Amino acid sequence: MRRLLSLAGLAAVALATAGNAAAADAAAPVLSAGDTAWIMTSTMLVILMVIPGLALFYGGLVRSKNMLSVLAQVFTIFSLITVLWTIYGYSLTFSGEGNFFGDFGKVFLMGITPDTLSGAMATVPEYVFVSFQATFAAITVALIVGAFAERIKFAAVMIFAVLWFTLSYLPIAHMVWGGGLLGKDGALDFAGGTVVHINAGVAGLVGSYVLGKRLGFGREALAPHNLTLTMVGASLLWVGWFGFNAGSAGAANGIAGLAFINTIVATGAACVSWLVCETLHKGKPSMLGAASGAVGGLVVITPAAGFVGPMGAIVMGLLAGALCLWGVSGLKRLLKVDDTCDVFGVHGVGGILGAILTGVFCASSLGGVEPEGYNMAHQIWVQTKGVLITIVWSAVAAWISYKVAGLLTGGLRVTEEAEREGLDITSHGEAAYGR
Repeated sequence: MRRLLSLAGLAAVALATAGNAAAADAAAPVLSAGDTAWIMTSTMLVILMVIPGLALFYGGLVRSKNMLSVLAQVFTIFSLITVLWTIYGYSLTFSGEGNFFGDFGKVFLMGITPDTLSGAMATVPEYVFVSFQATFAAITVALIVGAFAERIKFAAVMIFAVLWFTLSYLPIAHMVWGGGLLGKDGALDFAGGTVVHINAGVAGLVGSYVLGKRLGFGREALAPHNLTLTMVGASLLWVGWFGFNAGSAGAANGIAGLAFINTIVATGAACVSWLVCETLHKGKPSMLGAASGAVGGLVVITPAAGFVGPMGAIVMGLLAGALCLWGVSGLKRLLKVDDTCDVFGVHGVGGILGAILTGVFCASSLGGVEPEGYNMAHQIWVQTKGVLITIVWSAVAAWISYKVAGLLTGGLRVTEEAEREGLDITSHGEAAYGR
């Protein structure tokens, strides 16, 4: 009898152990081919946003003699930042648990193999997640180019890019997405309202002040030279933004679908809103206004894409179109700044609006996907605090980065003669168009 009882006990222990092992196996992350394919596709879409999307959008907005210089700056920044991201940027963002920076635990991507799954996207290889996030880092730095276009030395742009990427992009990204201060506080930023748009917008505004106004600003016509290319660039941005927003779901799932439709409707609403307001103010709707409004809608929905419902996204887009129009006109005049491609007026203003409204329209009563323990007033305060921290941090880091870049290059600006002739020839020895 004792022997039978003993055997029964062993059998029970074995069954329990087997059950626990099976449960552990069931809970363990498993690579999903569908999720992996979607994130790889999203990564390529974000690359499309930068090169050629952003490059053409900005290139069309400057004068023809500076077209190639903008293309070169955006293309080279993308190349530079993706390399720096893999060397140390990824580690400082997604490794470690500090409030402001990560650590060097994954510097040079140490410890990552083809079989390693991402901690942030559990069903996707970590190499794919590294690649996806590299594109976010690259486009954020590249966005700043539009603010100081047509008057800065190429070497200064590159040095600034390295410094600001290290001093501002990495800590803000860690604070929001890498387990740092703002993430612990409960800040919601689905795809980069604070990390990307406010961060870049503020850096661009600071750069506009530090470099000063272009020669002839306010006295000569400094009109965009090719709105056809600007429209093509804006269209590529819209297409690529589906990877930006829907890809941030981390899987091919319902939240990706929600972010996808929000990226359509918020952008459309902002475009229409901008044009209506422009028509009421100036009497005519412009193609530049349509493109700018669309970008404003893309910006405003970025932090909210996976948290708000489509109707909330439409309202956010309508508000963004009107507010960003004011940002590139009334606010720009108040600030007395020469922000060449209106980086702050669209990305800064739209990012601030989107970050704060995410705290409102994520409410389930408004069709959103609210976080656990959600309280609207508290969430708005958390979002606002994240916005303020991002503004201050980016502004200080940008000022330091510009000043150091200026010291290392003998001044940030090209000579007056070079500026009048155009940066295409004087900085690169090439022209965007045949003469």
